Amino acid sequence: MILLRKAKSVVGLDLGSSVVKAVELSLLGSEPVLTGFGRAEIPPGGSLEEAVTAALATLRGRTKRCVSGVGGQSTVVRYISMLPMTHEELLQAVRFEADKFLPFDADEVVLDCQQLQARTNHEGESDGSKMPVLVAACRRQLIEEQVQVVEQAGLLPIAVDLDLFALANAWDLCGLQEEDMPQEEGAPQVAQALIDIGASRTLINVLRGGETCFSREIAIGGADMTQAVARRLGVEPFEAEAIKRAGDVHEVEVGASVAPLLEDLANEIALSIDYVEHHEGVEVSELLLSGGGSLISGMATSIEQATTRTTRIWNPLEGLRVDAESLDVEELEAWAPSLVVAMGLAARVRA
Repeated sequence: MILLRKAKSVVGLDLGSSVVKAVELSLLGSEPVLTGFGRAEIPPGGSLEEAVTAALATLRGRTKRCVSGVGGQSTVVRYISMLPMTHEELLQAVRFEADKFLPFDADEVVLDCQQLQARTNHEGESDGSKMPVLVAACRRQLIEEQVQVVEQAGLLPIAVDLDLFALANAWDLCGLQEEDMPQEEGAPQVAQALIDIGASRTLINVLRGGETCFSREIAIGGADMTQAVARRLGVEPFEAEAIKRAGDVHEVEVGASVAPLLEDLANEIALSIDYVEHHEGVEVSELLLSGGGSLISGMATSIEQATTRTTRIWNPLEGLRVDAESLDVEELEAWAPSLVVAMGLAARVRA
């Protein structure tokens, strides 16, 4: 039996547009253990608050400490170049220049920044005159609304992260990073692309040496494909969702319905991969898919063909200890690819 009375725990709460997912990670010493899992769909006419309550009821967590995530049009991520300076000086400079790269008034947002690895040329040398900086911002109103939802559910919000960066945190949590391999002189550095296909949007985070060097949101998701199936078959969206998940039932009709959207999404991902390779001097060796939309028939194949890169679905539970006495492991494994964002948010337990 796993004793968790003194374990430090955090709930990662993924507030999706169609499903709320919650996981609890607990530290036993320095080892993270998955100790709770819950999910609840938001039915037609249902509310986010009701779904959060339902997900937490199945989670049966041991802690109230919660990290949630934000994304969408109220968030902005930019990669800029700045002169070398301390973090305090950098943050002040970014705030002063914010109007140049933010579509919002600086007073409306919560903003932070982080220095990244310096880019190198073909000889492996970096330009020391500038440093690459990641800037992330979110409208204050969205954060306040989300904090209110979390508090009304009886949880204690300790942080609000960006969903985009939760992907990288989940990847790091699993310990799946490739060890630094010797490369030929002048060869581009190998990178991995994490792609999470949710209901309303698709997240891309490209990691170089375990650190993000490119990220993007694409406004295409599983819900768009559900609507396409509903239109073709003349059924309600909730019926179309069930048909889409069934796989072999109405396979031909479902395939024909989603094919144009699959093509559009795959082409957008391919453009993103081409862009990051050209501008960052990296070689994206593999695409790792997650999210509920990744399980749609033909998704991985379409993306692999469009990008000419090895593409596979990854499981955020790989390499992670699970409290099998408290959790339904079979159900957990069935939903695992859709839990990447929630897992990345809960990874704050190691902070």
